[in-house]
Amino acid sequence: MPEPTDSPTEGVDEALEPRRAATPGDRNLLRDFFRPSRGQFAVGVALFLTALIVVMTLRSQATQPEFSNVRQADLIQLLDNVTGETRRLEEQVRELERARTELVSGADRDQAAREEAARRLEQARIIAGTVPAVGPGIRIVIQDPSHNMSAELLLNAVEELRDAGAEVIELNDSVRLVMNSYFATDQDGAVTADGVALAEPYVIDAIGDPATLEAGARFRGGLVSEVEGERVGGRVQIEQLDEVDVASVVEIAEPQFARPR
Repeated sequence: MPEPTDSPTEGVDEALEPRRAATPGDRNLLRDFFRPSRGQFAVGVALFLTALIVVMTLRSQATQPEFSNVRQADLIQLLDNVTGETRRLEEQVRELERARTELVSGADRDQAAREEAARRLEQARIIAGTVPAVGPGIRIVIQDPSHNMSAELLLNAVEELRDAGAEVIELNDSVRLVMNSYFATDQDGAVTADGVALAEPYVIDAIGDPATLEAGARFRGGLVSEVEGERVGGRVQIEQLDEVDVASVVEIAEPQFARPR
């Protein structure tokens, strides 16, 4: 006769048995966890600092400027732009210091003051665009056979040239750009500057250091990259010139109420 098997309730009885009481070894582990030794504390601090450095490194890489991945040639162009602008500002500082010395301690301070005032007036007229200007610079010709050029792209091109040190900018030999110039698109889709419709090809004359201006236009992501990319599909020609003649001027409206004292 077969022997009886284990009762089916045996497993249930085992599950209902009270849990094993904590042994002294378990209590030691809990105590060590909440009261670490000096060695364990040092290891924990080292791991915390390592994790903190990793997180900070990842965040710094995520917030790096766009030019962190720019090619070496483009970075050299950017450095040349900064160097050229620094030289121009240093020359302005020397001129101002020289003018100050002549005005303060010169033998003929009245004559020096008149000459300085005339020089500043001429500069103000050039900046305001009320007189023609001539000087070294570049000529940019933009071919846009697909008519994809926009007012935004032309505005960006002008801002890039100004950042590169352009002192005078003219469009299509007819529009003198000044501080309050603006770009827009008319009802026919043509780009306008100060209300004047611009026809293709777009010609930009800029007076300034020719090499610096061209480098600013050719910088990666700049005018040349945008125009010759898929967005526009055009062509850009840049010519450095010893003399750029800007003949267009801005008409200044007569004030209605204000008058000099």
